Amino acid sequence: MSKTVSDELLAAAQTSKAWPFDEARKLLKRLERLPQKPDVVLFETGYGPSGLPHIGTFGEVARTSMVRHAFSLLSDLPTRLVCFSDDMDGLRKVPDNLPNGDMLAAHLNKPLTQVPDPFGTHDSFGAHNNARLRNFLDQFGFDYEFMSATECYRSGRFDATLLELLAHYDEVMDIILPTLGEQRRKTYSPFLPICPHTGQVLQVPVIERDVAAGKIAYIDPNTQQRMETVVTGGACKLQWKADWAMRWVALGVDYEMAGKDLIDSVRLSGRICRVLGGVPPEGFSYELFLDEKGEKISKSKGNGLSIEEWLRYASPESLSLFMYQAPRKAKRLYFDVIPKNVDEYVAHLRSYPAQDLKKQLANPVWHIHQGEPPAVDLPVSFALLLNLVSASNAQDAETLWGYIGRYAPGVTPQTHPLLDQLVGYAMNYYHDFVAPSKSFRQPDALERAALAELAERLEQLPAETPAEDLQSLVYEIGKAHDFANLRDWFKALYETLLGQSQGPRFGSFIALYGVRETHDLIKRVLAGEDLAAPVSR
Repeated sequence: MSKTVSDELLAAAQTSKAWPFDEARKLLKRLERLPQKPDVVLFETGYGPSGLPHIGTFGEVARTSMVRHAFSLLSDLPTRLVCFSDDMDGLRKVPDNLPNGDMLAAHLNKPLTQVPDPFGTHDSFGAHNNARLRNFLDQFGFDYEFMSATECYRSGRFDATLLELLAHYDEVMDIILPTLGEQRRKTYSPFLPICPHTGQVLQVPVIERDVAAGKIAYIDPNTQQRMETVVTGGACKLQWKADWAMRWVALGVDYEMAGKDLIDSVRLSGRICRVLGGVPPEGFSYELFLDEKGEKISKSKGNGLSIEEWLRYASPESLSLFMYQAPRKAKRLYFDVIPKNVDEYVAHLRSYPAQDLKKQLANPVWHIHQGEPPAVDLPVSFALLLNLVSASNAQDAETLWGYIGRYAPGVTPQTHPLLDQLVGYAMNYYHDFVAPSKSFRQPDALERAALAELAERLEQLPAETPAEDLQSLVYEIGKAHDFANLRDWFKALYETLLGQSQGPRFGSFIALYGVRETHDLIKRVLAGEDLAAPVSR
């Protein structure tokens, strides 16, 4: 029981239904079953740097950090988070989204830390990708320790467990071989020697073992000569299921989550872990992300969103929200999910102060901000900003702030820095995604009559008319005309005035864009003008 939190907070955490607390309680039960509790509870995330880091990698660190923080409320035990890079793995194929593919192809099957960097910025391809990952995680302020497989193997950190695996070689083979096809069984070995001549990671069968000497023998596929090597000191690495289990034992991992596609691998690695005398970590199987076509995101294909792309269009916190929500549900991870997550993040921040403690612990922003979500004051939503850019054809943030300052007097980039960030994101998102797909149409006779009445009524209203009154006016006009469904009226507004099929609460849009400006916009439509042309203010 943690002594650093209030009794009320502890009681709420113990019964919270938020999934990070569910995971934390599972971990507590695991620790209770151990013969001896660890001095430090170790959380781990894994990364295979054969391709550039992607959002899925970040998601695993973010989610694990949320579980770690939830655990810290329920236990006094100190914790660590290790982000482990399997950078000693051999480069099996050249990713599609990298430069200098021919150069990489010449180094296939070498450890990633021995493959030259195709970008020319680091000592190796593995080092480049590790740096990319660490730089991004540092931007988010994650509390983690980076660990390299190459360094762990070569430093001898894994030696004792590698020798233990050699001593239990037959038992490990009995676990893995039934899961392999006939041909693969003939060549499989948990130990992968590093060829002293080519530097390649060799997938060859072991023909002899000397447990006392810590050595294995194999036939060199290039020379057909018998070779001997020790299994320690980085002379060999392990096949990844055995490697995963070895790592759990050698590092003492207590918690690690993995994608749903790895459920069978988790089970097999857990069995190997027990053979080595360890206890498998508590875990969590999350669903995979899908691209815009509904296909699994792949590092080698480079489909889906990159970390840098999300941050061009939205805040890091909105990305954390995407990771928090429904982790066991497959979700599309593409550009069109960004605006929704930005506004939902702000909505959760707004609701947080008025919630009781139980609801606060179930609020995503509590987990995103480690229990201390900031106060928020945003008079304009991200969706509304996007539509303001659309209607105004604004080419710079200053133009948008002109509208915002009139809509909310006293609100400036200096007083509302979060809103200023959203203005920048909205500009980027609009010009990259919305503008190229805008398609205006002319109104039909029914729509033209309704638009004409709306323009006439707006001309009679003062500029400071509240958004709610403007929304009521739009509804009133829609009902007065013979639309089969009011949604058809709003769709007509969006398609004729904004060049899109969906849009914001229209009264709020009028208040932000301006009563006179909206009147003029409608008049341009009725006159058959091209709304894609910039509007002078």
